[in-house]
Amino acid sequence: MIIRLPDGSEREYESGVKVSKITGDISEGLLKDSVGAVVDGVILGKNDEVVDGGEYRVVKFEDPEGKQIFWHSASHLMAAAIVELYPDVKLAIGPATETGFYYDLDLEHKLVEEDFPAIEEKMKEIAKKDLEFEKIEISREEAIKYFEERNQDYKVELIKDLPEDEKLTLYKMGDFVDLCKGPHLTSTKKIKAIKLLSIAGAYWRGDSNNKMLQRIYGIAFEKKKQLDEYIERREEAEKRDHRKLGKELDLFSMHEEGPGFPFFHPNGMILRNNLLNWWRGVLEKNGYGEIQTPIILNEELWHRSGHWDHYKENMYFTEIDGGEYAVKPMNCPGSILVYNSTNHSYRDLPVRLAEYGIVHRHELSGALHGLFRVRTFTQDDAHVYCLPSQIKDEVFKMIDLASLLYDTFGFKYTLELSTRPDDFMGDLKDWELAEKSLKEALDERGLPYKINEGDGAFYGPKIDFHLEDAIGRTWQCGTIQLDFQLPKNFDLTYVDENGEKKQPIMLHRALLGSVERFMGILIEHFAGKFPLWLSPVQVEVIPVSDKFLDYAEKVADKLREAGLRVDLDARTEKVGYKIRQAQVKKINYMLVIGEKEETSGKLSVRKRSGEEVHDVEIEEFIKSLQEEIKNKEITE
Repeated sequence: MIIRLPDGSEREYESGVKVSKITGDISEGLLKDSVGAVVDGVILGKNDEVVDGGEYRVVKFEDPEGKQIFWHSASHLMAAAIVELYPDVKLAIGPATETGFYYDLDLEHKLVEEDFPAIEEKMKEIAKKDLEFEKIEISREEAIKYFEERNQDYKVELIKDLPEDEKLTLYKMGDFVDLCKGPHLTSTKKIKAIKLLSIAGAYWRGDSNNKMLQRIYGIAFEKKKQLDEYIERREEAEKRDHRKLGKELDLFSMHEEGPGFPFFHPNGMILRNNLLNWWRGVLEKNGYGEIQTPIILNEELWHRSGHWDHYKENMYFTEIDGGEYAVKPMNCPGSILVYNSTNHSYRDLPVRLAEYGIVHRHELSGALHGLFRVRTFTQDDAHVYCLPSQIKDEVFKMIDLASLLYDTFGFKYTLELSTRPDDFMGDLKDWELAEKSLKEALDERGLPYKINEGDGAFYGPKIDFHLEDAIGRTWQCGTIQLDFQLPKNFDLTYVDENGEKKQPIMLHRALLGSVERFMGILIEHFAGKFPLWLSPVQVEVIPVSDKFLDYAEKVADKLREAGLRVDLDARTEKVGYKIRQAQVKKINYMLVIGEKEETSGKLSVRKRSGEEVHDVEIEEFIKSLQEEIKNKEITE
């Protein structure tokens, strides 16, 4: 078999050679630092065998695939420690996640965070034993018998639900054995730094009809320094938590009367409206017409669109006049009806329709999280209907819009191309052409991207934008999707130059994505210290005493006349207290008004950063703020 390395070179091996052998042949140093390899998209541990060859890439801990191997192994280590401490525990599942690992447990003892140090110590004790992760192939009957004898009901259920022809493997680590496909590290000794993070409830298999289990989340690293850095980043992230800041800054709230349905306060609406009004102007300049479509549409429409067959479990339903209706989970069908209400010539294309559409999607209560995971949200959706020859140019324009958007807020971003999922709609030929079109657009622009196999929408492949925020976290945000399916389902047409009816191509595009989620990201990215143009209150006017209140009101009115958002703190509190309160509210500028300011007619300006500037002309101050707003400057 042939192994192809990232530099283009090839090596030949017998089938069944271990990953460790191939990596060691490349470099002994690389073998020491690695945790596995990716072979033709499949993640393998160092002890796994390569059977068919293909594209070969070594992975270390810092690679996403390396973290998956490492954290999956750490989840087994945690389970082993819990079994030693609580022998009556029943184990469910324990995967790696993008941010660490967890294990779901059925245990009579209710675990609390005070239990974590003992579990961590036991994990470290086991890790130091340098136990091998040994892969064991086993028959279905043997596996069922093994776990039945040990009263591990959840493992037995998992095995019985697997296809009968699926090969089963166990992983043994000392005395601990778990049902697992792998891959894993070669041994426990590489796991040097461990931290258990939190505990939560989780229904078995995500089904609220099943038993509630205990889920322990953790993180692990190769070095203590990495864990220290992680804890520091986590503490910073907690300070930036948009739920905490949303309350402190009076932006939004969540209520048990509407779980997963955010309530926006006046300050939050100022932030939201300034964001959307700016974005509306950008889209108008780029040839988009804005539409608005109904929230509720009949069942037949959702059958035609394919959502009924592919998305029904995420939808809400109602009955009107004896007919079945659905609350829309996506805006596309409504946009299609708008397009179809008019006859189109090839000269009209591309038709660009934008919508700030409110959608509803059913999320499990355990998955709800502030503005990041809600049951209703607004998408900055747009649907572009174009000729096949216009696809690439329209994708280019969308990428340029994305760059403008994310650069405005200081985000870096990376790209992923998500391909056909298992549950797809339409013809393979159309899918291949759609994937090829998006790939060519990215390649022609010279943009680096990662292939995300099988993660496309059910109606088409997509380009996803992953933002990096101020503290290095990544967020999946914007998306561009290419769709041959819905134009077929709805019989969309245009008249070509020969007078014949043809089918347009449909591009779906959301760059803010969920407006609610994007606001949450902005709150955390800026830690509530918004750029001046977005800030709910831009200037706080603080009179030293009631004696200067009249003059302070005149200053505030002059600023308001100039279009600035101003708050006058007329409370009979000490000046120091008022300043601290304005700092807590993260207001960009504070004007302290006393005798000197009233006499001179000039301002004492205190910036949010703590910097103070005195004897500032009021016209000069207004002009500088207007320039800062116009340029959308990002300041401390």
